[in-house]
Amino acid sequence: MRIVAIINQKGGVGKTTTTANLCHAIAESGYKVTVIDLDPQGHLAVSLGVTDQSVGGIDEAMLKIKKINQQLVSVRNNLKLITSGPKLKDIEQLTSQHASPRGVLLKDALQSDLNDQDFVFIDCPPSSGLLVANALIVADEILIPMTSDFLALQGLSHLMGTIKRFEQALHKKYKTLLVMSRYSPNRRISSQVLDVLLTHFPEQILATVIRETALLAECPSFGKTILEYSPKSRSARDFRSLAVDFLEGKVMHGNK
Repeated sequence: MRIVAIINQKGGVGKTTTTANLCHAIAESGYKVTVIDLDPQGHLAVSLGVTDQSVGGIDEAMLKIKKINQQLVSVRNNLKLITSGPKLKDIEQLTSQHASPRGVLLKDALQSDLNDQDFVFIDCPPSSGLLVANALIVADEILIPMTSDFLALQGLSHLMGTIKRFEQALHKKYKTLLVMSRYSPNRRISSQVLDVLLTHFPEQILATVIRETALLAECPSFGKTILEYSPKSRSARDFRSLAVDFLEGKVMHGNK
């Protein structure tokens, strides 16, 4: 089982869009996927058509109220969701007197119960707080959605510093990949930012870029992924191609 944290501390980079569509595309390929909504905003659940905000999710598993396998919601063939749950926002405020160290609540919740899954993806909040720490402690791989603007580059520098500190503290090395999200091929800044990323992160950027389209913004309001909402669209092709890249480790080489 591969545990992948999808992280970017900057908001608006298409993180939840990437999570929902990539996970569905991988599940479509026949792999068993569980995706955890670790963002108290709960946007991933809405994107997948689960709108009951009172449903208990990863919050109750982390607080040891329920077992994690009791929180699974089957949302598509081969794809299961664990919602954020209404108590998730309270976990950031937990004191260190809680029964478990605060940073390993997610790791404890995940112990052994999801071993039949091929992948567990964790959609993280746009922050650097306790919830992201929980994700980094349990994950072996990191996927970073990036937009092609210079402010995103500034945020990436901060995120990489955070990742390096966790690697040193936990004595492990993450497999870290980037995905170009919301890419606008007609904007010069897009290719410039991509060139900068290729220089600083060679062999770490997945080969397919996810191009900016209105369709991707429309999907969540219907509770559908792009593979359902517009299955023959360019965006659906992008995400199916990205899933192949992720599964096979296909990355960009040099300028694209």
